[in-house]
Amino acid sequence: MESIHWPSEVRLAKDRRQLLVTFEDGRQFALAAEYLRVSSPSAEVRGHGPGDRKTVSGKKNVEIIGVEPVGRYAVKLVFDDLHDTGIYTWDYLYELGNDFEAKWQAYLAELEEKGLSREPVRRR
Repeated sequence: MESIHWPSEVRLAKDRRQLLVTFEDGRQFALAAEYLRVSSPSAEVRGHGPGDRKTVSGKKNVEIIGVEPVGRYAVKLVFDDLHDTGIYTWDYLYELGNDFEAKWQAYLAELEEKGLSREPVRRR
């Protein structure tokens, strides 16, 4: 599978809360760790078929602790909640950046509909 969009730079912000991606077409995206985590392309989030997708909540404070290259086509992100099974292709990262507003609003609406929150569950 050949990528349509190629990054010229991928780096993790110092606070580990954003992945900064610049593409060869000049588009730049600062993708929040929370947004990337809840949009993970992993089977854990997407499921194994139509209708299996999970709504991930409680990730407002999540950080990225690792960015690992996967061939020439993607990166694997490791989050501080130890989720590390999503492979983010260049095209998927571009899509997440380009369609951020619509995707984020849909996520927030889904949380509200299901009575879930972005806030992490407090442990006692």
